[in-house]
Amino acid sequence: MYFTLSWDAETQQLHTQKTYVDQADKASRDSQTQDRCHVDPTRQYMMLQLYDGILTILPLLSKGKKKKSSEALSLGEPVPARIPEFFVRSSGFLYPRGEAEVHPKIAILYTDDRDSVCLCFKDLDFSPGGAGDPGSANIATVTARDDLELGASHIIPVPAPAYGLLVLAEVSITYIDDLSGESLMEPLRDPAIFVAWAPIDAQRWLLADDFGQIYLLMLIIEEAEVKGWKLDVIGTTSRATTLVYLGNGLVFVGSHQGDSQVIRIQERNIQVMQNLANIAPILDFTIMDLGNRSGETHSNEYSSGQARIVTGSGAFGDGSLRSIRSGVGIEEQGLLGDMDNILDLYPVSSQGEGKQTDTLAVAFADETRVFQFSADGEVEEKEEFMGLSLTQGSLYISNVPDNRLLQVTLSQVQITDLENGMVTADWSTRDKETITVASANNSHLVVSIGGSELVTLHLAKDLQMCAQRVFPEEGQIACIHVPSVCAGICIAGFWQSTSVTIMNVDSLEIIQRVVMSDDIAAVPRSLILTQLIPKEPPTLLIAMANGEVVTFAMDTTNFALSARKATILGTQGATFKTLPRGDGLFGVFAICEHSSLIYGSEGRMVYAAVTAEQASCVCAFDSKAYPGAVAIATPSDLRIALVDTERTTHVHTLKVNETVRRIAYSRKLKAFGVGTIRREIEDGCEIIDSRLKLNDEVMFKELDMFALNKDELIESCIRADLRDRSGQLSERFVVGTAYMDHDGKDVVRGRILVFAVGKERKLRLVNKLAVMGACRALGVVDGNIVAALVKTVVIYSVDGPDLTKLATYRTSTAPIALSIQGNQIAIGDLMKSVSIVSYTRPTHPGGAHALTEIARHFETTWSTAVAYIDEHTWLESDAEGNLMVLKQNVGGITPEDKRILHTISEIRLGEMVNKIQRVEVEESGSAVVLPRAFMGTVDGSVYLFALIAPSKQDLLMRLQQAIAARVQSPGNVPFNTYRAFKNAVRESDEPFRFVDGELIEKFLDCPSSLQETICEEVGVQTDVEEMRAMVEELRRIH
Repeated sequence: MYFTLSWDAETQQLHTQKTYVDQADKASRDSQTQDRCHVDPTRQYMMLQLYDGILTILPLLSKGKKKKSSEALSLGEPVPARIPEFFVRSSGFLYPRGEAEVHPKIAILYTDDRDSVCLCFKDLDFSPGGAGDPGSANIATVTARDDLELGASHIIPVPAPAYGLLVLAEVSITYIDDLSGESLMEPLRDPAIFVAWAPIDAQRWLLADDFGQIYLLMLIIEEAEVKGWKLDVIGTTSRATTLVYLGNGLVFVGSHQGDSQVIRIQERNIQVMQNLANIAPILDFTIMDLGNRSGETHSNEYSSGQARIVTGSGAFGDGSLRSIRSGVGIEEQGLLGDMDNILDLYPVSSQGEGKQTDTLAVAFADETRVFQFSADGEVEEKEEFMGLSLTQGSLYISNVPDNRLLQVTLSQVQITDLENGMVTADWSTRDKETITVASANNSHLVVSIGGSELVTLHLAKDLQMCAQRVFPEEGQIACIHVPSVCAGICIAGFWQSTSVTIMNVDSLEIIQRVVMSDDIAAVPRSLILTQLIPKEPPTLLIAMANGEVVTFAMDTTNFALSARKATILGTQGATFKTLPRGDGLFGVFAICEHSSLIYGSEGRMVYAAVTAEQASCVCAFDSKAYPGAVAIATPSDLRIALVDTERTTHVHTLKVNETVRRIAYSRKLKAFGVGTIRREIEDGCEIIDSRLKLNDEVMFKELDMFALNKDELIESCIRADLRDRSGQLSERFVVGTAYMDHDGKDVVRGRILVFAVGKERKLRLVNKLAVMGACRALGVVDGNIVAALVKTVVIYSVDGPDLTKLATYRTSTAPIALSIQGNQIAIGDLMKSVSIVSYTRPTHPGGAHALTEIARHFETTWSTAVAYIDEHTWLESDAEGNLMVLKQNVGGITPEDKRILHTISEIRLGEMVNKIQRVEVEESGSAVVLPRAFMGTVDGSVYLFALIAPSKQDLLMRLQQAIAARVQSPGNVPFNTYRAFKNAVRESDEPFRFVDGELIEKFLDCPSSLQETICEEVGVQTDVEEMRAMVEELRRIH
């Protein structure tokens, strides 16, 4: 299938110029190398190579009689032409030597049936057809040769004045004159596997090799004759899939297995100008839920910023771990300057409390600096400001009622009048006592003296002391908060008792007391009580020193706390700052190593990751010049920024420089088990080895590493709870391996390795077993290991240092995926779809363990992954980009009927899924869909699969049908054609009982009139507003 598009710069939209043309040919074999597209240098023809032995020629047509170089051309009707060369390595049009050459010349580099590398030159004789006739194309061989190097991989057409072509090989580069047949071969200084090239001009080309090196190739030409060439390495990039020279020394490096880049060619080196993140291919992934460590279930809104998907992406030198989470972006508006060691930020209005902010106070250890903003954004630093003491560091600055300004320093409190800048009230500590913490609302200020005493001052009564109290039983005061949302109280957190206490602000009498943890390291470090969710009690948020955030709902009548929940944001305590969201609601900015915005949405509290990774201080700064902005301090500077209102996807990369083949996550150990494959060149030889690494969950720091044997590669890795000799479950990492077969033997050997992780966080090999086959997949059932070997699935028990075989099941071809639920094991077979087996333990002493097949999908499907999603229901993906939902016919009449897995839903995803990971999400009666699995693909996509609530199934199916009929896709490709199931055995006309969430979300982009039309066609009692609200809820899921 192909179509043509154009870009409208004014409307910023793509427009279809030629509707899609389907070139599918069931009788032909797909190209075994790659699909290719070439354009004739004279701009008369385009050549497509989609099938072995077939070249498709498309004439390029212009509207006028004469073609201009800037004129847009249209594609004529495709004309297929057969060629005898099947295994094509490279091809292309040669540059014409003049008008004497009537027919375009094509060069084809291929492998013949004797495994010789050959090169042939062909003439294209194209005859345009008449009305309704596409024409004909005849491709005849002119000359051929078979004396090329076995490692030849690419041909590069050479323009005037030299003409001919270059052949790139692993140890040489050869110039061939297509007219005379003469050749000039020169060896490379070092062997290279070239993977891409791009022309710069008539004598220079850029080359890229398999290890990411970029070369500059220059032909040496004298009097139109090639005398040699010069090749220089100019830099290293991601492993290139394609190169595009953009002009002015800029090059686009498109990479499938690493980040794409824009580079600039400099003298003998390159400069990376831009990195474009790419997480393809996803070889494996795991879900790392930093939240819900206290036993709570997942929110149905699974995309809280703290649920991270960690992928093993890329290959070899571009291999990496990618942390993917949904979060809130920060858009920088301006930089105030370089400032080190900022302790806090305070927004101030010079016009008084309730007026728009125009001043920012910046607190340092020994001074306070003030910056005033004009309406047009001009910034002026004030030497003096409204009587504030600027020669000391400030603990608190805020506007208070009656046009006054409150400042708290280490030794005193003062209130100044904004009209004249005079100090109207002050209060100082006794002797040399120090104020350590301060918090205030519009009526009261509470300060901590020396960390052991609390004092309440009344703001309306010129800082008159209301109460004073020490807490010998609680210990040192860690943090305090005087809320505005709930008057009459203050809240304090204590070090030694790890408790949070709610007190009467006027008397400091204790109302409620909660001990947060028995762990002395879990100390409350920041407190805030605010209104996150409308029409709900205010929420108390407590940041613990161990990185945990604990939340409570507070009853405003008796100040009782309920609905305790806990979420891990990182490894260190967060600092809270409120940000207004309108209508009396606030968001809370949690500042830590993984800064997050906490807010309410759809009656739920949402943790959204924020891109301000280096933030040390934050405050709201809603000024006239920067409405709705925030001020953000980092360890080195101060800037103004806008916080996005919607979450987007954020990717954090840890370069591993090895292929991350498998990844497993242990919540208990707070670590990843990462299986990698490393490739290096030593003394001109390629060396491949494999290792298991233990990485920390937060910073991905490598804690330990275990090297596998020579020629042994990791195939599978899981975290498992296995039974030991005492019958107790112990957490382990289990690894399956395979040996590379260099001896030409048919049997591939492998091992099963079991690792324990001690308190010192080091890997220790506790069990190992050699198996007569590669261990492609692993699982756990009833505390025993399930291993997918060649043609067999085996259950092993752990008996001390040994693994004992308990039961086996022989598959149709080769098992490559496992999904275990209870005692049922779903096995994804390489060619024969899915079978379900049941594991049973012996019912009496001396009895046998057994694996019994209870269901099977009787279709030919090349499985890639499988996962349990619901009762008697499984999700399967295949190698041709399809998804199928299979359900066991447990209600069948005969035993044979009950063994059948029926396809109840199917759709063409268009990408091959490498892994399906089931997720456990709490069911909600009001939810439209219930998330059940994430899927990672070879093309770098992460998809969420969900089950539709029964009451919404018909509605969404009708909505999908109505939108598909009205929303235009690029190339005008029909939705049903694009998403219809298709494999080598059968094809469907449309997806079956599957809803494409991306298409449903297009409803929000439709004009109001079209939305009304769609709702009318859906034909249910749902108005536009209700439909829009439902689709917006679906969008928030991801």
